[in-house]
Amino acid sequence: MATVAAQTYFTPEEYIKIERKAEYKSEYHAGQIIAMSGASRKHSLIVTNISGELYLQFKGRGCEVHTNDMRVRPNPRESYFYPDVVVVCGEPEFEDDAFDTLLNPILIVEVLSPSTAGRDRGEKFNRYKQLASLQEYLLIAQDSVHIEHYRRHGAQWRLSNYHTLEEVLVLSSIGCKLPLHDIYRRITMTD
Repeated sequence: MATVAAQTYFTPEEYIKIERKAEYKSEYHAGQIIAMSGASRKHSLIVTNISGELYLQFKGRGCEVHTNDMRVRPNPRESYFYPDVVVVCGEPEFEDDAFDTLLNPILIVEVLSPSTAGRDRGEKFNRYKQLASLQEYLLIAQDSVHIEHYRRHGAQWRLSNYHTLEEVLVLSSIGCKLPLHDIYRRITMTD
């Protein structure tokens, strides 16, 4: 006879209390705490390449770029995620005075892996869409040159795909351009 494991429900307050003391990061959705795994070299390089390019373009401007450790809370308060790259322009808004949970990102980037791609495209994107501040969402493949660029147009999200290193990704919400050869710098493709 099969048994079903009981799932423990955590409130958002319980999650934040646990997370702020934890040695390892976890995300939160609908009462469940989801452990995060480590990243591959390709994943890490792509995140570094994007954040470095954005950092250089933000000099003298009122925008900040954060990687991996800035938690984002979409509304309502049922989810907390750690995007690979998150950008805020203007005055950042935080959940509380710990300044570790951002409420008003303008751009979110997720680097896809086989274990996270479905969640990044589905559950996470559906939650991120609830952020009134969010204007652009990028999903970046690490084993082939492929970027999905979602841009908000009113209540709709429009998708553009990029597949060659010669293309340039224009991020109109933050006034930046990212050549794909810079995003994929030092990445060897397996396809």
